[in-house]
Amino acid sequence: MRESFPKSMPVILVYEGGWSNHKRDPGGVTLEGIIQRVYDGFRDKKGRPRHKLVPEMRGTPEWIAERNEIYRLQYWDAVRGDELPAGLDLVMFDSGVNSGPPRAIMWLQRALRMNDCDGHLGQATLAAINNHPDHDALIAELLSRRLGMLQHLDTWEDFGRGWSKRIANVKQIGQAWAMGSVGPQPVAAHQERGDAKAYASDVAQPAVDANDAVKAGVGGGSVVAVLESARDTIAPAAYTSEIITKVYTAIVILCLVASLGALVYSFWSSFKSKKANRAIDGDVLADVPAGAPA
Repeated sequence: MRESFPKSMPVILVYEGGWSNHKRDPGGVTLEGIIQRVYDGFRDKKGRPRHKLVPEMRGTPEWIAERNEIYRLQYWDAVRGDELPAGLDLVMFDSGVNSGPPRAIMWLQRALRMNDCDGHLGQATLAAINNHPDHDALIAELLSRRLGMLQHLDTWEDFGRGWSKRIANVKQIGQAWAMGSVGPQPVAAHQERGDAKAYASDVAQPAVDANDAVKAGVGGGSVVAVLESARDTIAPAAYTSEIITKVYTAIVILCLVASLGALVYSFWSSFKSKKANRAIDGDVLADVPAGAPA
């Protein structure tokens, strides 16, 4: 809703906290939710010189004006916050701040059961929102899909507790606003690292592609190739002595084990890749925990 940006900003700022630079946070240096590269891009576009985000900037009139303009242009406008129903506007805003607007829109489109989930919030998506019979339930499913992806990030162990707390709380507030009530106060999720950026690019993927594993197992892999070469070299003399026979037999067994291991890994890798892609696409739902009391 058009009047909700000033109402939503204090909620986001409580979640984000102040200055941070956690080594596992893909956002890097961050001040009140604004990461350095976003701030650099904003300053570049304004024709202003770049400078580092530092804690001392917080609370200054220049920073507050820049911060609010970035939030509106980069996140609020990107999810068309002025045109969204009450409650959903806050949820989409927060989801976009944490994981990027296209990802937030994908979760929304999946929750709306749209055929074309492209991460672009156009007229078709707005129409689907307006035709949805229960915005309270829509908020719940969107956030379930959001948490479903976050649980597959390789940074979940570092930031999962804070993210869970943040999502649970924004669900409470968003659903309350959708029903016309105030809801609980925002929680300081940043105190448990819930301010860390949660990008789809950090979804955990297998170290080796399934196809590469198969290639390694059936030939072409360096380890298997070396073993097969040794086996073929020894083969003519395989049974000329007991020692050579044992060596030859051991190499044959190693070739079989390596090939079998590669095939097993390829099945596991394929399974994990499909699971990761489902999470990225917003097809994995998770149970959002109960929010912290007000």
